[in-house]
Amino acid sequence: MQIFFILALMYEELKYWYLRDHKLFRTLSMSQIKQLCIITGYKKAQKGDVIYFGSGELPRIYLLKKGSIKIVALDEEGNEVVKDIIQKGDLFGHLELDEVQEVNEYAKALTPEVSICSFLQSDFEQLMLKHPDLALSYTKFVGLKMKRLKNNYSNLMSKDARTRLISFFYEWAQKEGKTTNGKTYIENYLTQNDIAQIICTSRQTAVQLLNELESAGWVYYSRKEIIIEDIEKLK
Repeated sequence: MQIFFILALMYEELKYWYLRDHKLFRTLSMSQIKQLCIITGYKKAQKGDVIYFGSGELPRIYLLKKGSIKIVALDEEGNEVVKDIIQKGDLFGHLELDEVQEVNEYAKALTPEVSICSFLQSDFEQLMLKHPDLALSYTKFVGLKMKRLKNNYSNLMSKDARTRLISFFYEWAQKEGKTTNGKTYIENYLTQNDIAQIICTSRQTAVQLLNELESAGWVYYSRKEIIIEDIEKLK
């Protein structure tokens, strides 16, 4: 019994420190964050696990603590279409706080270890009513996310596939890349097909473009790692 009690305390402590360190909750006091932990769900997933179904559960807001996931929709033929890549610290789920529409999408873990905090949408709405500063932070956070998605859509409409691929690698390197001796290294959790879907082209075209970038000495792709020789060339 004592072991379960200790594990429960550790579990609550884990949620507290993560929420406290997230910029969305910086306006809350220590006691308020501890109260927030009571309504916070927490789960772990492994690579390939489905995190949620958009229309198969009560509306929730998710906060990615560790790892990376992809938001996937199904087209009319049942094929996966990658809508977005979610990285550490990002929000996903029912973010617009409006009436939930029937959607045919889900989130899938991309990395070996994924950790997620979540809130029922109704609980989070009540929380923001009590804390206007949190509501303002949330509005800004979601606004920036929507702006990024809008820019991505604009890029799809105005740029060719090669330029979209280069832009994608540049943004990915900026977020997760580690630079050593002038080269930038990214731990790769995306398949060639994932990349093709992200830049809205066929897998065949994506492979051809990857080969072209490798021949030019710009980017080297493997299943485990992506190496960018000079990130400035990708600007």
